[in-house]
Amino acid sequence: MRRLRKRWLQWLVLVLMVAACTAIWNLRPYPPDEAAKTAMQGGEGITVIDSGDWLAFEGGETREPGVILYPGALVKAESYSPLARLLAGDGYRVFIAKMPLNLAVSDVERASQVIKAYPHQSFVIGGHSLGGAMAARYAASHPDRIAGVILLGAYPDKKGNLKDTGLPVLSLLGSRDGVVNREKYESGKQYLPDDALYMSIEGGNHSQFGSYGMQEGDQAAVITPQDQWQQTAGAIKEWLQTKVNLPSEE
Repeated sequence: MRRLRKRWLQWLVLVLMVAACTAIWNLRPYPPDEAAKTAMQGGEGITVIDSGDWLAFEGGETREPGVILYPGALVKAESYSPLARLLAGDGYRVFIAKMPLNLAVSDVERASQVIKAYPHQSFVIGGHSLGGAMAARYAASHPDRIAGVILLGAYPDKKGNLKDTGLPVLSLLGSRDGVVNREKYESGKQYLPDDALYMSIEGGNHSQFGSYGMQEGDQAAVITPQDQWQQTAGAIKEWLQTKVNLPSEE
């Protein structure tokens, strides 16, 4: 009986070790590629600050609003550096949240830390994929703190219902996105305001909103990552200037 119990415990330990290794393997993040690492470097009028909880990109001239970005699932914050750098080059201060376990669902409230650190700055919030869904949840819970929402290859769920918040929403989707569930994407529109702006990046895919290589399940893009970042930054900039109403200074 004692030998049987010992053998059973050995098998249990083995099973738990295998389960732990599997979990760790499945939670491996997509690392930033060389283009992202290059964009992380300061210079050419751009300052990059790593606070530990977020990455901040600032240009010489600061425009309103600031932009808070939530990364996609298992994607490192640094992977969105090329997009952040382009926006910072236009004068927008950009903050990329660094999430526990690289999952935005683990800390939906992370944006509050940025807002608290910059009390005189107005903000829009956005995110890629799962990060977009969590950004929508944050905005739905704090519509008084946010001036607009950006969805990159993303859609809201019921907890991120923005329908009656009065917040402007920009939704960008690559025409070759192979990761987004199109049925759920269409269903998610019920949680967005009627005047939400939907734009397609022709030839773009899911992965190229960031800079971390090809995500599993995605389709190959027929435009370069640089082209997709430029189109994305251009669409965001125009939306910020024409659709986002900022509180007037008193």
